[in-house]
Amino acid sequence: MVKRWMKRLIPLTAMMMLLLTGCSVEGALDPKGPVAEKQLDLILLSLGVMTLVLVVVFVLFFWVIIRYRRKPGDEIPEQIEGSHKLEATWTIIPIVLLFIMAVPTVALTFNLEQEAKATEGDMVIQVVAKQFWWEFTYPEEGIVTAQEVYIPVGKKVVFELSSTDVQHSFWVPELGGKKDTNVGGRNVNYLALEASYPGTYKGKCAELCGQGHALMDFKVIALEQPEYDAWVQKMLTPAEVTVETELGAELFEAKCLSCHAIDPGMPSMGPNLNGFADRMFIAGWLENDAENLVKWIETPEDVKPGVLMPGFKDVLTREEIDEIVKYLQSLH
Repeated sequence: MVKRWMKRLIPLTAMMMLLLTGCSVEGALDPKGPVAEKQLDLILLSLGVMTLVLVVVFVLFFWVIIRYRRKPGDEIPEQIEGSHKLEATWTIIPIVLLFIMAVPTVALTFNLEQEAKATEGDMVIQVVAKQFWWEFTYPEEGIVTAQEVYIPVGKKVVFELSSTDVQHSFWVPELGGKKDTNVGGRNVNYLALEASYPGTYKGKCAELCGQGHALMDFKVIALEQPEYDAWVQKMLTPAEVTVETELGAELFEAKCLSCHAIDPGMPSMGPNLNGFADRMFIAGWLENDAENLVKWIETPEDVKPGVLMPGFKDVLTREEIDEIVKYLQSLH
């Protein structure tokens, strides 16, 4: 009997260990902002209620097995079907537990929706999701950027979410829950987030949106107010073209400027590349260095499947691509 249980238990344990290797305390379980903290409290409340139910059910289950196990000479026990007390008990208890979870959940949902309405003094960032990257516009500062969004620490930021192609979902687990970005300028969703600590927080598209969905990442970079102000000033200062980058700037203007802007406040078909040299990643996931940038320009489809950017491997020489790379790496 023991051997039979062990044969079942060992593969089950191995399977659970394999599944749990992907778990981490980072993300939603390690909140870095007030919204994420409130949502974690709801998670813990639901987990506590479900754990209580599980413990009670298991205790009753094993108590009945042990207390009422069949013994020699036992007769059929007294039947209690139709007991109104028992029926009322196991109906009322789940309703009470449901209310314990539902009331705080509904209340927080309405509160967060109310907070997502921008008021005077709130910072607003317009987010446009595209296959497969993110565009961020700062209307007050006159800045357009992509893939990395900077925010000041301790300040509520209202994100205005929309999409240009299909439905995406904006999610920064350490700062708060996700919200969909719908197609159409009139169908805008609003999400208010706040970072309590400086740091870089991973963002994801949480809605299957096409071939490049898995690589549709972005970063939220929270800075103290003086550092944030310095970043804004830096983004508004045009990058200088030097003798070393002059040829690359000319090639960029001839081959890339039709899709990519470098002016601080100008939206474009592709990502705005102002401040590109300071970005951590290319295409949302590849380390931003010269070698990877060459690979991205030559064959972007190999880096990010489904991307609309054309490859330039057969259009430009390697020397011309190197000059463009040198220019892009000067855009601080």
